[in-house]
Amino acid sequence: MKFGLLKVFALGGVVPLAVALNACGDDSSTSGSSDGVNRGGIPDTIETFMELSDYDCGKSQKCVATYLTEYHDMVVCDGEDGWVIGTLIEKMDCDFSSSSAKSSDSKSNDPAEVTDDSSDSKDNPSSAGTSTKSSASKEPDSSGSEGVEGSSASVPGGSSDASAYDVVTGTLTDSRDGQTYRTVKIGDKVWMAENLNYAYTGVPYKYGSYTSDSTSWCYDNAPANCAKYGRLYTWAAAMDSVGEWSTNGKGCGYLKTCLPIYPVRGVCPEGWHLPTQSEWNTLFTAVGGSSVAGTKLKSTSGWNSSGNGTDAFSFSALPAGLRNLSGNYDNEGNYAYFWSSTEHYSNTAYRMYLNYDDANLDVSNRNRGLSVRCVKDSD
Repeated sequence: MKFGLLKVFALGGVVPLAVALNACGDDSSTSGSSDGVNRGGIPDTIETFMELSDYDCGKSQKCVATYLTEYHDMVVCDGEDGWVIGTLIEKMDCDFSSSSAKSSDSKSNDPAEVTDDSSDSKDNPSSAGTSTKSSASKEPDSSGSEGVEGSSASVPGGSSDASAYDVVTGTLTDSRDGQTYRTVKIGDKVWMAENLNYAYTGVPYKYGSYTSDSTSWCYDNAPANCAKYGRLYTWAAAMDSVGEWSTNGKGCGYLKTCLPIYPVRGVCPEGWHLPTQSEWNTLFTAVGGSSVAGTKLKSTSGWNSSGNGTDAFSFSALPAGLRNLSGNYDNEGNYAYFWSSTEHYSNTAYRMYLNYDDANLDVSNRNRGLSVRCVKDSD
């Protein structure tokens, strides 16, 4: 595979990307290129990782490259919401011999890895062989986006809030709507073994020109998918940013830097809470480490491309996919995404996701719709 001048950046060169592109004969605009690559509005140079997270990195942008000034290096879209940096760029099935990175007809069999970093500080993707996952889609007119929480919003709920956990049957009944969930003890933590399906519908969603009367949804807006996968929640909804059930996550909405008081109950039933980034890492350790956690936590059916797991610990993670900022739904059958209660920046928070054999932690835009699994509070 030929990389031309762009290979210099993949290995840590310091020549500005714009110079390299011009040297290769590219003078196209940032919204597209003469060789047919859809840049999706991604400019040739982006200042910070936080800014990078606002751009879509889906299938149509695979192999689009941009220079990340903050890390003095090139990053390349892997087509699966991930930005690859370092030596992993060489493993991508892209042709960098022309002016812009182009995807070939065959799909790479060596997917980009994701750094499993348990700290709350921003990952340093300049280390060779790491990948940072993009946390958002770039949407038109997003500069005027608003948070989804508000003091006037209300969330429907029952008058009683005494959810029942039965240790004998391993079930949890949510008193707010009467739904019952399987539970499982892994290590010293008791987890829900199904995705939460509580209809958090009282808070409207607004992101630029995209609106919804809810901040939780069924995949493809189909009720049957809620019954199968549970609901998909924004981070504000998962954290209960309006403080309907507790004040520990109040104010933790989009573009709102907050200081959660842990544990954060969020949208979980009483006596349960939204897991922190550290608790996800503890789960990985309990099942044998992040490199095998994907296989052991995934369900034995429902995953595409021979991706079923062994469900060795009865966690039964299903590939529920996600809801993008504009209201589109992606990756059903391929990915499972779960929120944590750990914030990253004012527009991003940490999430756990499963795809291949491993389990990963990265950051996501807070306005995406992801699944929720709750953990039982300590006695």
